[in-house]
Amino acid sequence: MSSRSDTSFPSKFSFEYELFEGDAENLRTVVAPPPQSNPWIDSGALKLTHRIGKGPFGDVWMATLHYTEDYDEPREVAVKMLNFMSEEQVQPFMAKFENVFYKCQGTQHVCWSYGLSVKNEKICIVMKFYEGSVGDKMAQLRGDRIPLSDILRYGTDVAQGVMELHSQGILALNLKPSNLLLDEHDRAVVGDFGIPMLLLGIPLSSSDLTLRLGTPNYMAPEQWEADVRGPISCETDCWGFGCSIVEMFTGIRPWYGKSAEEIYAAVVIRREKPKVPSGLPCAIESVLKGCFEYDFRNRPSIADILFALKNPNATFGDSGWICVRDKSELKGSDVQNCNWLFLKDKLRVGDYVRSRKVANLNKPEDMSTVEGTIVGMNSDMYVLVRVHGLHDPLRMHSSNLERVSLGFGAGDWVRLHGSSLQNSRSGKKQSSVGILHSISRDGKVEVAFLGLETLWTGNCSELHMSESFAVGQFVRIKAGIALPRFQWPRKRNAWDTGRISWIFPNGCLIVKFPGRLFGNVPCLADPAEIELVQFRN
Repeated sequence: MSSRSDTSFPSKFSFEYELFEGDAENLRTVVAPPPQSNPWIDSGALKLTHRIGKGPFGDVWMATLHYTEDYDEPREVAVKMLNFMSEEQVQPFMAKFENVFYKCQGTQHVCWSYGLSVKNEKICIVMKFYEGSVGDKMAQLRGDRIPLSDILRYGTDVAQGVMELHSQGILALNLKPSNLLLDEHDRAVVGDFGIPMLLLGIPLSSSDLTLRLGTPNYMAPEQWEADVRGPISCETDCWGFGCSIVEMFTGIRPWYGKSAEEIYAAVVIRREKPKVPSGLPCAIESVLKGCFEYDFRNRPSIADILFALKNPNATFGDSGWICVRDKSELKGSDVQNCNWLFLKDKLRVGDYVRSRKVANLNKPEDMSTVEGTIVGMNSDMYVLVRVHGLHDPLRMHSSNLERVSLGFGAGDWVRLHGSSLQNSRSGKKQSSVGILHSISRDGKVEVAFLGLETLWTGNCSELHMSESFAVGQFVRIKAGIALPRFQWPRKRNAWDTGRISWIFPNGCLIVKFPGRLFGNVPCLADPAEIELVQFRN
């Protein structure tokens, strides 16, 4: 094993080096990011030279970095200068950046960051300079399209980088070919380590930026209004990843030629999806289609995407990953709703399980719900469930089941104790009613609440079960509420009755009023403010 260092750095700063593994004829390069102890860079050590790019958050500059007077040779770096921040917003941003900076130390597939500085009264994120990006390479090729072999290779690199970020609780939120940088070995790295996420909770001066946390062409539906239609999650990055892969295949940016307002109308309001080209390997086509599910709970995880990239022709894999384009491929299995949810929570013997709940189901729940304990598992993703009252265990497919721990399961409607309520970015208090996203076997939970841009984390002891709602039910604002969170029509000096047409992952409802001849505009509703309406026959 050998290493090399750059003598332009003083001893108090870290060195960049590479490690080589393997025998002499089959060396594998392992990029080792420098462990850096301080993210703050003195403005005098940073010399801007010329602007090389522009994005939604500011300008990108070429610069030189001088650490001390002891070394004459500067280091060439790239600088992202954020243009929209006011003076009072700088300190909160710097505190959040410091946390992300330390978490990203040691990552191999994420752009190296040297730290943060302030130039011309603007925040500057100092990063390693890369000669090009996947977007640049596309521009040099005929038709702006990349060969399949390179797409799989770059996609694998990027998926590993996104997984590194997710393992640290960081969302990228701005995946696109121009942000997928290429190093000197033609490997792709994630070039934007969560700048949109750093802006969460910081009021922005531009009304345009308050709606967008990323680049419009690559943004998931929940990304536009995260506290209302969200929250954002790891699956949000899957949408941007899918957009990037589709662009590599086609050479055309998703929603090319459309304005931000037109993209918002298409993606958020009409629920349109980027078109996945035909003729792709089975696993790639299926996983890309999954990336563009409107409800992020139905999207694959980055781990699922990585498996598909490494096994592009797979239908079933040893990892338990499933890729089914046509349910007839299951040859008579009892899979009713094959999605990706069950893959994110591996079942095991001893788990208490129930029939999986289907989000936005436009019919009453099946009364024949199965509940029981897993007593056996097969290699073909089937499990044996012991159900009370039945002599023999039932053989069921994992995709039809979900784990229940301490009385809670994913998809449950829950209410949060008042002492745990928080305020959202808009200044409004989060709703007290939300939808459980996940629960670990020891009771740690993630819950989506209206009013929060990200998943709330805590313990199930802070929750209790709440009344659930379903598409098709009739509801109205509770009589005791004089000023609801969202506008709601009145009828004869009382709140009108509407019908639920959609439920977002955070429990926010879209309600339509089919009986109104005029002004029949759908309304949003806070689940904590509404009640069911029962009609007598």
